Amino acid sequence: MLKLIKRKKSSADSDAQESKKLREVKTEKQLSDFEIGQEGVVTAIQGDGKIRRRLFDMGVTPGAEIYLRKKAPLGDPIEVTLRGYELTLRKNEACAVTVLTTEQVADDADAEVAADKEAQNG
Repeated sequence: MLKLIKRKKSSADSDAQESKKLREVKTEKQLSDFEIGQEGVVTAIQGDGKIRRRLFDMGVTPGAEIYLRKKAPLGDPIEVTLRGYELTLRKNEACAVTVLTTEQVADDADAEVAADKEAQNG
């Protein structure tokens, strides 16, 4: 007969779970560096007059929410959703768009604090 044994959580297990906390970090990066599924808010448009004017005419303006839907195998072109419609941009156009995005990263500071506590108790 098979007997199941329930394992109690040790303090090391709970410390490991606590150290896996995520925190949100806001970063600015170019639209061309986005991964599929990332979203953010346009903060600035760089580039020469023609590209900048074309982007503004298509609705890529500061404050607009943008979402990367698709990316071609070689990264050019990309398809984004912006203001309720899909827009395809070339890579050089996407390089001119700076976007503020929120990413979740592991909170390394908490992990370091937990490691220091263990070393002191050690």
